[in-house]
Amino acid sequence: MNGSNSFVVNTSDLQATENGFKQNVAMNVTKNKPTGSNTRDGEDLQDLKGKVESRLLSMWNNVKFGWTVKLKTSFSKESPVWLLGRCYHRKLSPTGSLESSTEVGTEATAHHPIEQIYGEGIEGFKSDFISKIWMTYRREFPIMAGSTFTTDCGWGCMLRSGQMLLAQALVCHFLGRSWRWTPDKPIQNAREFQEDCFHRMIIKWFGDKSSVNSPLSIHQMVSLGEALGKKPGDWYGPASVAHCLKAVMAAASKENYEFDSLEVYVAQDSTIYIKDVYTLCNLPHSSWKSLILLVPVKLGTDKFNPIYGPCLTSLLTLDFCIGIIGGRPKHSLYFIGYQDDRLIHLDPHYCQEMVDVWQPNFSLQSFHCRSPRKMAMSKMDPSCCIGFYFATQHDFETFVNVIQSFLIPQGVSANFDYPIFTLNNGSCSSVMNTPNIRYSIFETEQNWVTPNIQDSDTDIESEEFVLV
Repeated sequence: MNGSNSFVVNTSDLQATENGFKQNVAMNVTKNKPTGSNTRDGEDLQDLKGKVESRLLSMWNNVKFGWTVKLKTSFSKESPVWLLGRCYHRKLSPTGSLESSTEVGTEATAHHPIEQIYGEGIEGFKSDFISKIWMTYRREFPIMAGSTFTTDCGWGCMLRSGQMLLAQALVCHFLGRSWRWTPDKPIQNAREFQEDCFHRMIIKWFGDKSSVNSPLSIHQMVSLGEALGKKPGDWYGPASVAHCLKAVMAAASKENYEFDSLEVYVAQDSTIYIKDVYTLCNLPHSSWKSLILLVPVKLGTDKFNPIYGPCLTSLLTLDFCIGIIGGRPKHSLYFIGYQDDRLIHLDPHYCQEMVDVWQPNFSLQSFHCRSPRKMAMSKMDPSCCIGFYFATQHDFETFVNVIQSFLIPQGVSANFDYPIFTLNNGSCSSVMNTPNIRYSIFETEQNWVTPNIQDSDTDIESEEFVLV
C-alpha cells in the first residue's frame, strides 16, 4: 500500500454491507408506521416505503458502482502495446514512464503540451484508447417497460460491453478506424464539424431511453432480449448478447436509413458459413453491404484454456477486429488490446448518471474513458464473443484467406482439431439443421447466467485503487 489513501476492496465485506443496508432501509421505514392507521394510510405508507427504498438503494448503487478511483495500471517499457490492429511502442517516445503517460491529468503532463513530452508511440496509444466509446452502468433513466428498473447497475454489464463493441463497429463504418476524438478541442473546419456530428449521432443511438431516435438503447436490447427468454434484470452471456445485437440492428434498420448498408452476422456453433455471408451482404448490381461479424466461442470448459492465448491476442492485431466481449465470470469486460499476457479493456462497472443525449451539445466526457486497465489473460472466462468489421467485400475475402493461420494454437500435436472457430464454404441450412439458439446460449454460458454472491458482478479486481 502507498500511503493512507490506498485501499483494497474486500468484496465479501461489500456484499455484507449491502445486505445490511437493505435490511436497515426496510426496518427504519417500517418502524415509523403509525398504529391504528386506516387502510388508506397503510397504502400511502407502503407507497412512501417503496419510494424511500428505491431512492436509498439508488444512492447505495452510486457508492457501490460510482466511486471515483484511479487505477494504477503499469505498462512494460519494452513490449509493444496492441489496440485493435494498431501497434504502439514505448521506444517510439522520449524517456519517461509509460504509466504516467497513460494517466491523463498527472503532474507530468499537467503544465506542458503533450507533444513536447511524449512521442508518437505512446501519445498515439493514449489518443486511440480515449477515442473508444465507453458504455457504463447508468442510473435514473426512464423506467424499462415491464419492470421497475431505472438503472442497470448490477446486471447490465454484458449488454454494455455489447454496446461498446457495436459502437466501435459504427465508428469504423461512419468515421473510419483512424478517427480520433480530442477532448475540449474546438471545432475548426467543416471536416471536424462533420466528424463531431457523426460522433454524437452514434452516441445518440445508444441513448438510455425507449425511443425511435435511440434504436440501440439498453431499453431496446432488453425488450428484444425477451425473444431469447430474458427478462429485465436478467444476466446475459456473450453469445446471447451477440444475437441481441443482431436483433437490435435489424430492428433499427427498419426505422433508420443510416443502417441500410450494414448487416450483422452471428456465427452458428463457432462456424462462419461463407455462403450465408454472401447471401446476407450481396446486393443487386454487384454492390455489397458492410458486415459486422460476431463469433461466440468457448475457449475451455470451466476455465480459459491457455493454449488459446496466443491465438486470441493475434486476432487483436488484425485491422478487421473490433474487440472481444467477455471478461471474468460474472464480470463482463470489453477487450480491445493487449500487452504481453495481459488484456487491455474497457470496464462498464462504473455507475454514471444518465446523459440527455437529445439536448444540443450534450457532454461527451462520460462516454470516453481516460484510464487504460489490464487483466491477466489467465483470469478470462472461456465464453466470449469476437467481433470483426468488414467495410467491403474485398476486406471479407482477405479475412477468409488469411484467418486460418490465426485460429489453431501453435506448438500442439499435428492432429489437434480444436481451432478457436472454423469457416465453412457452404450454407448452414444445407450442412445441418438450424441450431436452437436458446439451447446453445444457455448450455454454453452457465458461468454467466448463474451468478452467486462469492463471484458476482460487483467484484473489483484485486489491484490497488487510490481515491481521487
